[in-house]
Amino acid sequence: MYFPELPVDTIDWEVSHRAKRQAGVTKYDPATEAITIALTWKAYEQHRQTQFSATVRHKLIHAWQYHEFDDADHGTTFTRWTDTLDTSQHCERFTDPKWWLVCEDCGGRIARYRSSKTVRNPEQYSWGECGGSLRVEIGLLPGGGLRFTR
Repeated sequence: MYFPELPVDTIDWEVSHRAKRQAGVTKYDPATEAITIALTWKAYEQHRQTQFSATVRHKLIHAWQYHEFDDADHGTTFTRWTDTLDTSQHCERFTDPKWWLVCEDCGGRIARYRSSKTVRNPEQYSWGECGGSLRVEIGLLPGGGLRFTR
């Protein structure tokens, strides 16, 4: 056990059948100090056991951070555990996004799963890192084909 000060039986566990963007989430209620790890069913179905186990370990690091510091992030207290627990900061995508925001200048791409203001009106926004203009690419159809570009 890597976190003896955090008994695993004090963590509440949930399964999400709705989540699309994240393989799991660690939630913390500072008023009660309750820690809940919610894992996404679709990620479990799509990922290999090795990948999904790494996701569970990733979420356990966040649970430990909340237990020890009342906060969780991907900073130094997180990264010091990634090698030891054979996990990483990022999860492999398990569902195709409906849209991609693409920077016309630097080519940066961000997946989008909901029709946000930025997806509906990309001309009103710019890429945060370089200030470039945005365009929206529609996500992939089953089988990998592009739907259309706006």
